[in-house]
Amino acid sequence: MKFVQISLLATVVALASGCSSPSPVLGGKNIGYGDTKAVELVTNEFGSTDLQMIAESMTRSLAQSGVLQGRPVVQVYDVKNKTSEYIDTREITTSIKTQLMKSGTARFASDNNQMDSQVDQLKLQNQSGLYKKNTIAKTGNMIAAKYRLEGSISSIVKRSSDYKDVFYKFSLQLVDVESGLAEWMDEKEIRKTTER
Repeated sequence: MKFVQISLLATVVALASGCSSPSPVLGGKNIGYGDTKAVELVTNEFGSTDLQMIAESMTRSLAQSGVLQGRPVVQVYDVKNKTSEYIDTREITTSIKTQLMKSGTARFASDNNQMDSQVDQLKLQNQSGLYKKNTIAKTGNMIAAKYRLEGSISSIVKRSSDYKDVFYKFSLQLVDVESGLAEWMDEKEIRKTTER
């Protein structure tokens, strides 16, 4: 019996030591993971820190406004990019949606880009004859949005022989779909200056 216990203990120790060996690392020597929340100042173009600051500021402002009582349904429209650079504005709104969903503040209807997929799925289920009748999602039961979230990002760029200054302004508003009234608005400004 004692031999069995010692053998079992030896097996457990061997397995544990085998599991604790570091995973192999593939790739180059100059690549490493960084802190995703660290301030990114590689260039003065729009970057990850700007996206995070905007999303956190807008989410906090909207959640604290008190407009979203009872977890209303919101439809998010694409943010208009009025800058001279490419900015994936969908990433900003996705971050805002994610934070609001996690906090339990709002629910989200399919946005303009997702609506085609939603309609296609309903048609497939209802018209293809491929699905059991009692599992088919019925048409006419989608929940309409109470609010529409929309906004824009613009920039002003100034250059001199010594400096480049970029001023970003992100504006967002929540509009009541039925009344057309803006129920909440906010903006976030960011200035980035580079010495040449």
